[in-house]
Amino acid sequence: MSTTAKPKHIGRNISRIRELKGMKQEALAIAIGLSQQTVSNIESSETIDNEKLTEIAKALGVSIEAIENFSEESVFNFFNNFYDNSSSQGNSFNQGMYATFNPLDKVVELYERLVQAEKEKVEYLEKLLKK
Repeated sequence: MSTTAKPKHIGRNISRIRELKGMKQEALAIAIGLSQQTVSNIESSETIDNEKLTEIAKALGVSIEAIENFSEESVFNFFNNFYDNSSSQGNSFNQGMYATFNPLDKVVELYERLVQAEKEKVEYLEKLLKK
């Protein structure tokens, strides 16, 4: 039995991150300017050159380190911790998101802009009728 660490499979990490983000191979291929078949080949490769890895990381919206150090365990831990923290707040929807404005003020502001636009439209139509 060997105690050496299994090398990271970068292609598999890319594949899992892409899948978790709900992105298809074709979409990733378009984002980095390659064919879907090339992306498939990259995802089956254990190693990838740094230039391609940088492009892929950018397209996936993650860092190179996130791809290199990706593990299923860390994903499960993240979601478990997120769930635990959000359930203690009582509402998992807005956990960690606090409005810095009063939503009612925004509604009033929207209606005021709509009313102003209608007034301007009426003025314009009245000018057209007078001509």
